[in-house]
Formats: sequence, structure tokens, C-alpha cells
Amino acid sequence: IKNIRKSMNTIVRGTQWGDEGKGKIVDLLAMESDAVVRFQGGNNAGHTIVVDGRTYKLHLIPSGILYPGKICVLGNGLVIDPEALIWEIEEIKKYGHSVENLYISELAHVIMPYHKSMDALEEKIKGGKKIGTTLRGIGPCYTDKVSRTGIRVGELLDKSVLEERLSEIIPLKEKIFSAFGEKWEFDLEYIVKKYVEYGQILKPHITDTSLLLNKLISEKKSLLLEGAQGTFLGIDHGTYPFVTSSSTVSGNACCGSGIGPRKIDKVIGVAKAYTTRVGSGEFPAELENEIGQKLRDNGHEYGTTTGRPRRCGWLDLVMIKTAIMLNSFDEIVITKLDVLSGINPIKICVAYERD
Repeated sequence: IKNIRKSMNTIVRGTQWGDEGKGKIVDLLAMESDAVVRFQGGNNAGHTIVVDGRTYKLHLIPSGILYPGKICVLGNGLVIDPEALIWEIEEIKKYGHSVENLYISELAHVIMPYHKSMDALEEKIKGGKKIGTTLRGIGPCYTDKVSRTGIRVGELLDKSVLEERLSEIIPLKEKIFSAFGEKWEFDLEYIVKKYVEYGQILKPHITDTSLLLNKLISEKKSLLLEGAQGTFLGIDHGTYPFVTSSSTVSGNACCGSGIGPRKIDKVIGVAKAYTTRVGSGEFPAELENEIGQKLRDNGHEYGTTTGRPRRCGWLDLVMIKTAIMLNSFDEIVITKLDVLSGINPIKICVAYERD
């Protein structure tokens, strides 16, 4: 950690399906960085950090917030639930930490009440083939972003703009629910009022974060860029369709934060000494036996956000090698080696066989 050059800009990415221990690594690297930037995802993921015996479960705010003076940025690539973010801010302040240096991109998209409802409805319709989402509205919010019907953080600061946008969007949402035989009536006036209130609470933190980050780079400050989930939960290169709704590879760090690729100096991958996965989807090295359960128990493999038990299996080097290719890692951090203690023999997946 001490060898990180002061003006070096570093990306940290997970090499598996998330839950590799990125939060701990980001927390350590943040000590030698000037700013920590989150560039994708939403509050469907989380970092668990223990400081002075107190456990913090962060879902949106970068872990650097616990260090005095560090600049923390929520980039334009995020989808943000304002209620969840405000709760997280209050929790951090409650334990004596400042949020003065927290900045939120005005271009990040906002999770609205109808996004959570749509998330639940889509999973209900899929039945046995459901993705296993966290039901926090992440996917529907990214869907609206792509279909150009999303609400951005900056729009929460202007009541007339927000009211005009929502008066067009909400009738469309009600028609969609109706088409699926569900009656959902959203109160336009209530939503506008509530989200304008959220905007006023968050106003001191909302800014053009791309401009801020590029200014920091010009001043030779060091940036640490972190994302949620791991390589194989990404929408582009993950185990589709059992993936999240944003791109989780290192290339998206630039797009989701608003800085150019030539300004990145190092990419670090984080891998667990075994493999875990939450939710549905392929898992070639999965152990559905007592060894898998031992890994789960020894590693406390339960989701930070959902509390769901994680599926466990051997280390999969096919995945790791592919992640190295996709992310251009310079270094890899291995976490949770101690969880393998007492397991003999330890196995590693080096290839797949089909048919």
C-alpha cells in the first residue's frame, strides 16, 4: 500500500461474482488516496467494514468516507435511491464521521418508487426463472436510463422540471402495470413533494463530479475508483441473463466517473481463495455438500445487503484468467485464504468439460 505513487489513479475490481472482499481492499488503499470514487451500481450491493470494533455496512457511499479529509464521489454511472442514501449519511454522521467531502453527480439516475414496484412485478412474472434481484429497483432504473425516461439527480433540485417529467412518465408506468393485470396508482403530487425534499437534503453534495475529478487529477491528486459486484455479474461480460444491470469491468470506471482512460495508472483485481455467488445462474465449481457449507460457515458467507446465504465452491481459475483478460489487471489480491483451513484436499477448477 505504501508503494502506491501519490498521484496514481487506481481501479479496484472484483474477479468473480462479487463479495470478494473489495471493501476491505478499498478501505486499505483509501489511506494513501486523495479521493475514492464509486462508478456504477446502486444499493443492491454493499461493503462491510469494521473500524475500532464498530461494523459499518455501506451500500452507496465509498468506504473512504470513514477517513477524515478524503473526498468521496458517487459518479454518474450510479443509480441512487435518495432515501437509502440519506439514511446512510445519517448513520455515518451518527458515529461522528463527517460527510462534508461527499459529492454526488448531478447526472446519476434516481431510483423512483415505481422502479421498486416494477422490479417485484418482473420477478413475480418470471416465476421459477426469476433472476434473484434484490428488489431495490436497480434494473428498472437502468432500463429507464437507456430508454431515456429516467430522472437524474440534478432534476430533484427543480420542482417544476421534476413535475413536468413525472407527469409524462407516471401515466406510462400505470399503463404497463395495467397490461400485466396489476393496478398501481402513483400519486404524482406526493412523489414530487417527497423527491424535491430529498433533493434539498442532498443539495450541498450535488455537483458536476466529472469536472471535480478532472480538476483533482490536474492537481496531481490520486483517485481510487471502486465499483459494485464482480466481473461476472456485469451486463456485458457476465453470466447473462443472471447478471446485474450495469457494466462491472474496469473499462466502465472511466465512463461511470467521467474521466478519460489515459488517466488510469493501475488496475487491481480482488479474488477470494474460493468462489461464491448469490442468486440464480451458472456456477461450474459449486459445492452443494458439507464442504460448501463449511466454506459458508467459516467465511460468514451471507449477503451484506440481503442477508441471503451465498452459494460456495472451489476457486475457479477459468473465471480468474478471463477476468484478467477483460480488466487488464496489474495485480491481484487474494482474500479469505484462512477460510480454507482444515479442508483437505483443497481443489481448484482449471478447466470446464462440456457434454
